[in-house]
Amino acid sequence: MISDRLTRTPRVHDPHAADEARRLLPGLRGPVGDLVAGVAGGSPYLLGLIGREAVWLDAAFQTPPETVMADVLTTLDHAAPDALGPAMRLAKRRVALITALADLGGVWSLHEVTGALTDLADRAVALSLRALVADEIARGKLPGAEAADADTGAGMVVLAMGKMGARELNYSSDIDLICLFDDARYPGVAAEARAAFIRVTRRMTALVSDITGDGYVFRTDLRLRPDAGATPVCLSMSAAEAYYEAEGRTWERAAYIKARPCGGDVAAGARFLQALTPFVWRKHLDFAAIQDAHDMRLRIRDHRKLHGRLRVEGHDLKLGQGGIREIEFFTQTRQLIAGGRDPSLRDATTLGGLRALAMAEWVPQGVADELSDHYIAHRTVEHRLQMVGDAQTHQVPASDEGIARIAALCDQDPSDFRAALLDRLTRVEALTGEFFAPAPSVAQSPSLSDDATRIVEGWQRYPALRSDRARALFQRVKPGLLARLDQAADPAEALLALDGFLQGLPAGVQIFALFDANPSLVDLIVDIAATSPMLARYLSRNASVLDAVIGGSFFAPWPGGAALQGELVANLARQPDYEGRLDAARRWLKEAHFRVGVHHLRGMIDAGQAAACYADLAGAVVGALWPVVTLDFAAKHGSQPGRGAAVLAMGSLGAGRLNASSDLDLIVIYDAAGVEMSDGPRPLATRPYFARLTQALVTALTAPMAEGRLYEVDMRLRPSGRQGPVATSLQSFVDYQKTEAWTWEHLALTRARVLAGDPGLADDIEAFRRQLVALKAQGPTIAQDVADMRARLRLAKPLAGDLDMRNGPGRLMDIELCAEMLALRAGSPARGVAAQIKAALGSDLSQSAAQVLLDADRLCWQVHCGARLLTPDLLDIAAMGQGGRAFLLRETGQATPDALAAEVARVTLAADGVITGLLGALGAVTGDQDGTDAND
Repeated sequence: MISDRLTRTPRVHDPHAADEARRLLPGLRGPVGDLVAGVAGGSPYLLGLIGREAVWLDAAFQTPPETVMADVLTTLDHAAPDALGPAMRLAKRRVALITALADLGGVWSLHEVTGALTDLADRAVALSLRALVADEIARGKLPGAEAADADTGAGMVVLAMGKMGARELNYSSDIDLICLFDDARYPGVAAEARAAFIRVTRRMTALVSDITGDGYVFRTDLRLRPDAGATPVCLSMSAAEAYYEAEGRTWERAAYIKARPCGGDVAAGARFLQALTPFVWRKHLDFAAIQDAHDMRLRIRDHRKLHGRLRVEGHDLKLGQGGIREIEFFTQTRQLIAGGRDPSLRDATTLGGLRALAMAEWVPQGVADELSDHYIAHRTVEHRLQMVGDAQTHQVPASDEGIARIAALCDQDPSDFRAALLDRLTRVEALTGEFFAPAPSVAQSPSLSDDATRIVEGWQRYPALRSDRARALFQRVKPGLLARLDQAADPAEALLALDGFLQGLPAGVQIFALFDANPSLVDLIVDIAATSPMLARYLSRNASVLDAVIGGSFFAPWPGGAALQGELVANLARQPDYEGRLDAARRWLKEAHFRVGVHHLRGMIDAGQAAACYADLAGAVVGALWPVVTLDFAAKHGSQPGRGAAVLAMGSLGAGRLNASSDLDLIVIYDAAGVEMSDGPRPLATRPYFARLTQALVTALTAPMAEGRLYEVDMRLRPSGRQGPVATSLQSFVDYQKTEAWTWEHLALTRARVLAGDPGLADDIEAFRRQLVALKAQGPTIAQDVADMRARLRLAKPLAGDLDMRNGPGRLMDIELCAEMLALRAGSPARGVAAQIKAALGSDLSQSAAQVLLDADRLCWQVHCGARLLTPDLLDIAAMGQGGRAFLLRETGQATPDALAAEVARVTLAADGVITGLLGALGAVTGDQDGTDAND
């Protein structure tokens, strides 16, 4: 009961009104009597309700308010259609009373108060709609509809918007509704159905909002519908979708954060809202929404004349400075910015939205907590303002007497009330104002040379600056860009790279808004432009990757392959279809790939760490996409026969060392376990099944889509190369490797690693790999075969230049081939170059010789990996920009380009000598057991 749960009591403002309430309810004594006296003494409206409902209220005090509320709604459910209007008005009076008492007495929280008011609104809309649709059906006005269809609105749905949609109705709130109908249910007769639903909408709003002798239920507002000045009060879902796709504005996107079906065909309403997801929640960060929200705030303030010094008297608590709308705009705008990438931010409620933003670190926890407290306090005062006369007002009284009345309902002295409210308004304005209207740039544009001036003036012709809005945003960020460029090692060179970035941007509003809201990104862009023009050009075509810089843990330590794959799997699971998953994988990889490149450029990781990161990404992509591909394929052709297939990484991916432009060497091995045919709608024999499944995987990885492609794939390392089947059975693979495979195929197998597939099959493949490497360890021709291969490679892929790190004696391909040979001869399962070289210590290789190979491999990889980040062409350090040279020299620890070239020549010559001597010695040992060991 309320009397057992009171935590506060309003003060009596009007003693005569308080005495009248005690007279109406003489049986009430003690704290509950004081509650009624305080309520009536502050609110003429509530005193009037007490007079009309005294008998009912006296009984209601004997029951918990939650039970009272449930009984009121249940009684309403049983009202006959012709008595629904009076029944709803009676329910409204009683809900208004019990809610006010539970609120003012501190029995219910704000959430419970607004929830109770929303429950009544939901019930009123749903019951009215059902009764009126039933009437249209009975009169034969809805073609094809039957009496039972009234329960689901015969395809009509009412969307609760605004505070009703979020279950946040205020005490005397109107309700914002959008009425739609599912025109797919009425092919050929949609116009007739629309006319009926328009009648239903008009009659429903009248039934709910008309004032009669019994009062009213809720004022209704239908103006949030698409193009309200030109469209009917109920329109088809297809027309609404077309409007939002073509003309929807930011404020409408914000409105749909809170939208939910509240009556009629709820399932159709849910489908409609799902269809609007791309409109409401943009897939990229949407910082342009900040300016939209700021402009909207200013228009509201201008229209309502809400500018001027902040003061309590007459202040609009909803729309004024530091008011409720400021907190709501702050929350919704942040949700719009990032909610497309992070579904956890899509909470319909203001308090829930703030919690989610804080959890995702979009808003500092302290700011979210403070705004939440102010929001609750503001909404509590708002309810008291409206309780006085049941008016939809948000304006604090301008008179001392009016303020004293509200203070009494809040159980405060007027002076304390004023001080507390002014402090809250000031704090909200301080916390939200800078977010909406960031300070103008303080950077001063540096003086420019004539050439630089011509370049900068040419920017106005670029596509990114074709709109007025883009130009306005760019004017805010341009001084900072130019000032930062002026600090680059070579400003002219950096300006040219930035020019290439801007020239390649297809549009500018979002990216310039991103820079405006996140000035640190300007530093990053200039760093990239000054170091890697190639990466700057990539950014201009894929500017959305910058979302990751501020939308997550971009600069956090690398999480590792397993965590990355789990993250991607969760991302793909949120996509609605196969194509969406492939595009989502591409977006994810672009952002993660960019993250590795930035970390490498900025010296946060070295070339070896970057190599492992790139390999982690490739493994995560294959591991996450494989079940997506197999599931889609199974829907057509049945599940994989037997144990299915496994995907093996070969080459550099198997060894866990990729660069920024590596392709993937893959092979697929399957075990049908005797099953000859799949079991799907279009079954396939086992061999073509796995061949086509493999092709589906390759297509998933390589196909160009809206978000680009993932990787190029090379499958030439499968048995028999290009001539063999694209997928190989396990038994065929085992037999081939044991009896037919060449030495180079055994060498390749030393680096093989299973990325995806049945765990048992993966274990068997790895067990066989280890067994085969051990079996072939002392093959009599390994060294001679490697020497022959080395000679053929020199002819086929000669050294292209002094800084060609891949081909040529003593360079990467040469060292990798040698490492594979050493691992095979040692019978070692090691995959990476360093591990394979170390596996031969004490047998084929001395410590000093191993160190020569390791030093050469490290330097060659540093140059090669860095070069792939800077240029798609053969590295020419003399011709590259100053920023790129500085990056490579820092990466390799060399002072000058000449010093780097000399060091490359030294270590590769030494490595060539070790490899040549090793192959000669091992060849002699093979031919003559008394020959000299390579350790000597």
